[in-house]
Amino acid sequence: MTFNHFDFHAKITAGIRACNYETPTPIQEKAIPAILDGRDILGLAQTGTGKTAAFVLPILQRMLKGPRRKVRTLIVAPTRELAEQIHGEITRLARQTGLRSLAVYGGVGKP
Repeated sequence: MTFNHFDFHAKITAGIRACNYETPTPIQEKAIPAILDGRDILGLAQTGTGKTAAFVLPILQRMLKGPRRKVRTLIVAPTRELAEQIHGEITRLARQTGLRSLAVYGGVGKP
């Protein structure tokens, strides 16, 4: 199976190629179709298996197809580091889409 199987928007496919992703990981194969169908999922997988892309890619797809509003998706992460990791992945995958991401967190002193 390849990412083409999911029929992502061409701009998302460009982001996937730019990240050098070739084939979906097992968590992505199972999660992406369910999320694209609007179902809730609970995914457990080891670090480095593509969990972030598994939920970000369907979100980007729905955002490209849906109405434009100010805030359309909120992702909550338990740590600043994970929030930054998710933000970075979104930035890489959405580079061609015109969609933007922002990481917001507290506990950081002023420079």
